[in-house]
Amino acid sequence: MKHLYLGNEAVARGLYEAGVRVVSAYPGTPSTEITEAAVKYPEIYCEWAPNEKVATETACGASIGGARSFCAMKHVGLNVAADPLFTMSYIGVNGGMVLAVADDPGMHSSQNEQDSRNYARAAKVPMVEPADSKECRDFTKLAYELSEQFDTPVILRLTTRIAHSRSIVEDGERKELPLKEYKKDPAKNVMLPAFARPKHEKVEARTRTLVAYAETTSLNKIEDNGAKIGVIAAGTPYQYVKEAMGDTVNYLKLGLVWPLPEQLIRDFAAKCEKVYVVEELDDFIETHCKALGVEVTGKALFPRCGEFSQKLIKKLLTGEEERSLSLEAEIPVRPPVMCCGCPHRGVFYALKREKVYVSGDIGCYTLGASAPLGAMDSCICMGASVSALHGYNKARGAEGEKKSVAVIGDSTFAHSGITSLIDIAYNRSNSVVIVLDNSITGMTGHQQNPTTGYNIKGEPATAVDLEALCHAIGIHRVAVVDPYDLKEVTRVLKEELAAEEPSVIISRRPCALLKYVKYNPPLSVDQDKCIGCKACLGIGCPAISYREGKAVIDGTQCVGCGVCKGLCPKGAIG
Repeated sequence: MKHLYLGNEAVARGLYEAGVRVVSAYPGTPSTEITEAAVKYPEIYCEWAPNEKVATETACGASIGGARSFCAMKHVGLNVAADPLFTMSYIGVNGGMVLAVADDPGMHSSQNEQDSRNYARAAKVPMVEPADSKECRDFTKLAYELSEQFDTPVILRLTTRIAHSRSIVEDGERKELPLKEYKKDPAKNVMLPAFARPKHEKVEARTRTLVAYAETTSLNKIEDNGAKIGVIAAGTPYQYVKEAMGDTVNYLKLGLVWPLPEQLIRDFAAKCEKVYVVEELDDFIETHCKALGVEVTGKALFPRCGEFSQKLIKKLLTGEEERSLSLEAEIPVRPPVMCCGCPHRGVFYALKREKVYVSGDIGCYTLGASAPLGAMDSCICMGASVSALHGYNKARGAEGEKKSVAVIGDSTFAHSGITSLIDIAYNRSNSVVIVLDNSITGMTGHQQNPTTGYNIKGEPATAVDLEALCHAIGIHRVAVVDPYDLKEVTRVLKEELAAEEPSVIISRRPCALLKYVKYNPPLSVDQDKCIGCKACLGIGCPAISYREGKAVIDGTQCVGCGVCKGLCPKGAIG
């Protein structure tokens, strides 16, 4: 049967057909849908792990145990997973192991724009990169064959456009594989220095063997159109060049992007008068070509930052401007905002009003940095808000401690905030940490996490008791507030900032978009009482606007949270 699969859905189909047994992941756009699609196959055990390191280690253990295993993450998640990945490169596999990483050129939903191909080279593991949904399925299956043939984990690299674009895939049958026998072998699986030293030599030998494989594999192919111009590309850029240039150039399409072939590139370049390397982000392929003595044009022409497009490729290669439709009227900018009734809004309003330094984190609440709230001073990576606040306060002392907080979501706290809070308790900074508990992993589309009480299938599961956890690691002051109650939030915030010891405030209310949340009737503005002071606009709620000198609430958007009521000096909202 044929399906129009997302690239991520096609990867999940590949996992099913490859006979994978164990899947562990942490949700991260643009990789999330792989695991969400895989869980629909009852033959595959799937789970949400607390973070990418745990997910990778779970896949490592399953591989050692004889099963084909898989873990998925976005590019910044690979930073978290790097520790086990580098050592598994030495250990190798029993059952095949594949790690999928989804890069985000253009930073559509990410804090940086890193190129994960560099990890494949650094960890000395093969990486394959599909260019459409069919290849997502096919390359996933082939990655397991490579993994077991060469005794190595394999990285499957996606990008946002491949992960979230659809193309036709014809389903195949599942390959039922018996669980491989586990044999105790410390020299293979225990990376003490004495065992690891010879393993490094084996890894280098494996890379040489994989280079030879790269010369002949069907993953890399030449499309000879009899042209004088040649293009070397992989993944999304290959599709862009094909659409922009058609059959007017020759192509070397790379599906195995590490290790890269050598003679194949030389032979391809020898038949062309000029060769371009078209790749997003780093000059990964270009540097390899030049090291081989092959003259290519890459980043001297193509940008290092951001996504490419068919229009950009055509302009840079031919100088021709692609015609496109344009709108005469300017479309107003619509930046992302927190939803109507978002429980985070009241907390950020209180923080702004108290003029507090806010060490921020990754999640929906990162939008607290945007106007009109503007209540976030820094945001580094997941879990960093807590430990960065500790460092900020150690640097500034009492001056910082009395006017600074960290904010972190429940899922992010479980991901990597707990150890940071331990650092605060252990090394004693008078830091206030606000856990924004909205009972779900919101930003990536409502995935369960260890604090929600449900697993990936929605089945009841053990839930982390945040209050008990905070007490157990040495935080004596723990307060729970309703973020809709601005007066209570402000009172508790002032109280904890004044305290002479570390404390945690848990702001607890479910995400307004959860299906089980019951909305209150929408509010409205009494136009006779409204004086047009715009105080209600300060919370940045999308349901509130200003027309003809008066505030107006859109009843189709308002969920009746009531946060705006407390801001009106004339009691006009009700």
